[in-house]
Amino acid sequence: MEEQVKLFTREELKARNTRTDAILIIHNGVYDVTKFLEEHPGGEEVLLEVAGQDATEPFEDVSHSSDARSLMKKYKIGELVEADRKQSKPAYAADWNDQAQEQGNSWTAWLAPLLLGVAATILYRYMFA
Repeated sequence: MEEQVKLFTREELKARNTRTDAILIIHNGVYDVTKFLEEHPGGEEVLLEVAGQDATEPFEDVSHSSDARSLMKKYKIGELVEADRKQSKPAYAADWNDQAQEQGNSWTAWLAPLLLGVAATILYRYMFA
């Protein structure tokens, strides 16, 4: 049996911005970071600054590691209701996916190493021949 996802509105989360009740919205997910405040490597102030609000942009601006993104899962308590969701660009994994770029110019990725190899071969033959 699938567990029901708890839904929140932005309005009801606005007041949840204290040391004893700190909630963040990141990519339309709702996270209770109250127990994480003291452990946060950047300090509790940065979390409290965006508590009760959408913290997607500040979260992505810091370029959190994959470990940090995995750790987030344990603090997720729900999601925003459909009417309050914002379209956001996909999480970091999609930004690192450069397959489309590779398809368009895959030969240029090999051009510099190929030229360096040819130059090294010519230099080697010239110096040791």
